[in-house]
Amino acid sequence: MAIWTLHPLLRGKAEIRDCAGRLALTVKRKTVRLALSASTMLTACPVSQALAQDQNAGGIGTFSSSEMVGFALVIGAISATLLSALWLVRQRNSIEAESQEMRSALSDANQRISRYQALIADKNRRIVIWDNSTDRPEQLGQLPLETGAPTAETDFLAFGRWLKPASAADLDTAIERLRFNAQSFDLIVETYRDEVLEVQGRVSGGRAFARFVALNNLRAELAELKIEKARLSTAIQTFESLLESVEQPVWQRDAQGQLVWVNQAYSDAVEALTPDQVVHEGREILGTIAREKIRATVTPESPFHETVSTVVHGNRTFYSVVDTKTPTGSCGMAIDVTREEALREELARTLKSHAETLDHLATPVAIFDGERRLQFYNQAFQQLWGLDLGFLESRPDHGELLDRLRSAGKLPEQLSWKSWKENILAVYRSIDTETALWHLPNGQTLRVIASAHPQGGATWVFENLTEQVDLETRYNTLVKVQGETIDHLSEGVAVFGPDGRIRLSNPAFRALWGVTEAEAAPGTHIRAIEAACAPSYDKPDGWRAFGKMITSFEDERPSSQGTIELLSGLVLDYAVIPLPNAQTMLTFVNITDGVRAERALLEKNEALRKADELKNDFVQHVSYELRSPLTNIIGFTDLLKSEAMGPLNQRQAEYVDHISTSSAVLLTIVNDILDLATVDAGIMRLNYSEIDLTDLLDDVSMQMTDRLQEGGVTLDIIAPNQLGQIIADQQRLKQILIKILTNAVNFSPEGGTVVLKCWREGADFVFSVTDTGCGIPEDLLPSVFQRFSSSTKGGKKSGAGLGLSIVQSFVHLHKGTVAINSVPDQGTTVLCRIPTGTIVQSVAAE
Repeated sequence: MAIWTLHPLLRGKAEIRDCAGRLALTVKRKTVRLALSASTMLTACPVSQALAQDQNAGGIGTFSSSEMVGFALVIGAISATLLSALWLVRQRNSIEAESQEMRSALSDANQRISRYQALIADKNRRIVIWDNSTDRPEQLGQLPLETGAPTAETDFLAFGRWLKPASAADLDTAIERLRFNAQSFDLIVETYRDEVLEVQGRVSGGRAFARFVALNNLRAELAELKIEKARLSTAIQTFESLLESVEQPVWQRDAQGQLVWVNQAYSDAVEALTPDQVVHEGREILGTIAREKIRATVTPESPFHETVSTVVHGNRTFYSVVDTKTPTGSCGMAIDVTREEALREELARTLKSHAETLDHLATPVAIFDGERRLQFYNQAFQQLWGLDLGFLESRPDHGELLDRLRSAGKLPEQLSWKSWKENILAVYRSIDTETALWHLPNGQTLRVIASAHPQGGATWVFENLTEQVDLETRYNTLVKVQGETIDHLSEGVAVFGPDGRIRLSNPAFRALWGVTEAEAAPGTHIRAIEAACAPSYDKPDGWRAFGKMITSFEDERPSSQGTIELLSGLVLDYAVIPLPNAQTMLTFVNITDGVRAERALLEKNEALRKADELKNDFVQHVSYELRSPLTNIIGFTDLLKSEAMGPLNQRQAEYVDHISTSSAVLLTIVNDILDLATVDAGIMRLNYSEIDLTDLLDDVSMQMTDRLQEGGVTLDIIAPNQLGQIIADQQRLKQILIKILTNAVNFSPEGGTVVLKCWREGADFVFSVTDTGCGIPEDLLPSVFQRFSSSTKGGKKSGAGLGLSIVQSFVHLHKGTVAINSVPDQGTTVLCRIPTGTIVQSVAAE
């Protein structure tokens, strides 16, 4: 029974009781009024009063006409009184009958109210009634205990204690609107025991009612379905919003394969204004063949997942398509993998290019995969070990490869082959690069570098150190010979390092100065040497001057020589000679008498000549032998930068860049030293040829592009359209131009301009290079062409100080002239004149 039908019954109970009370009071009032009316009439009648008086007198007489009239009136009044009494009796009986009927109706109403109260008090529902006259509501009925609803009235109204937060919040809001805004509601709420209740809110007769009903199985299941439907609707809306916001096209099709829904990304891909237009027009993002393939292969258990090519906005696009079958049709998503496909192709091309590069390297390289099988090898690897190509192409295991090399007698002999082999193969489980030296039976010495890959596998590099070991052996022998030679010289020789500590000294030096071998031991500071030599020579301008020259930090270290006389009477001819690596050699010759002085002088000259030859030989040998390792270092540095060797972290990348830059600088210095050594040895020969000066300038400007961009400098070339031709050594002339321009760029400020001006004066080719740098002080101008004369003031980079020296040597070889003009803080101009030569002529350095 609905709650709004109970309210009139509850209110009718009170109304019936009020009606019965009012009726009884009305009957009593009418009876009293009738009695009063009768007594009044009898008391007020004159006839009655007269008869009463006569009767009281006890006499009987005749009656006059007036008396008869009065008597008649009395009789009429009595009759009227009797009639009124009879009417009142009948009226009273009628009232009593009505009262009895109302009592019966009241009894029936009470019985109905009792039945309704019993019905309301059922344990499956509870009613809360709010009256405007009171804040405390009236509660009827109970809810089952398994719902978790409290029985106490105060606890029941604390909905947050037994209802879930969302349900309690919705119910509080609905009841507040019901009481104050008369808004009815129907809610389904959940308790903490996961029970479902139905709550109905209504307003009737100025009162607010809320009925809580514990649903039976069917209704509870229906309520749960409603809640689940609401939850699923919310989830569907959430997923649709998510799919609308993603950048990947998403679609849904019906059983016939027609589009029923697409997201905005799909609409943008097919160039439609809205998704509805796409569905209406049936625009497809995939081709017909792709759609037919999807329809033929997709099943509920096996979704379609492949990369499909299509055209989007006029460009070829690759999508990774995922399409799955549903009971009502299908749905799918397309992920743009165009960039990944391009990267995959680029990686394949890069790997192929790296493989071709490695194949042309002279250093043997072999790459093994995660299963330790040979994946790549270059020609140098095959030639080093002399292995059959068929065996290498079968991708042998690394252990199998080592066994075959051992059987062929190509690996070093080991006491325990098994342990050595396990140690070699342990690199696949290591995270660091392993390096070892293999001395092969054929006399070769290999440096084996094994680098494990992060994804598995390893790269093996076999560097042939045979020539390097031979060079080191010869170098050590040369050093020993040098030491023996110095030890047997009759002149005193001492070599000091840049820190002022003695490196070596010969017995003649110790004998001349009267110092012991312990006092002149290697590592002794020059101050201690000075103190030990003080008894023989105590002049303040002696050893202190030597110490100042030896420990000087000046870029230019000129040699010095002179004669000193010891306290013992010996006269020594000394020389301070700067050596490479900032070392300094002191020589002392005893010239006490003429013969010994002459012999000492000859020995000294011979020793100096041999030392110079030894220096040149040493420079040439070291320079030539350094070029090959430097080339390998540069090659392997470029290889480490490539993606084929695996990614490098930021610090490793910085280290590799430093190695590459330093190696290039060192290679340039070595080449310059070789050129200077060749010039000094007098074996430099110019290769004269006919040179087109315009092409030469174009070639030079192209080679200077990177240096100009790095220094932020602009190069302006001012030259006639036709400079003509000149006969000269093209390579050396190009070196002259590049070194002068490089020096100008180095000392030019960022944003500055270097001007190269060229012209012809007769058959001579004349050019000048002008920069806007800091200039050169006047006192340094005479030394700018000296070797190892380098000033870093105002320059972006510091060098070895060989550039202008090489320029002067090459210009002089061409029988030309070079001059430099500089103004501090304004710039420097270098002017060169190169006369034309003849092809048949060969010019050597003096």
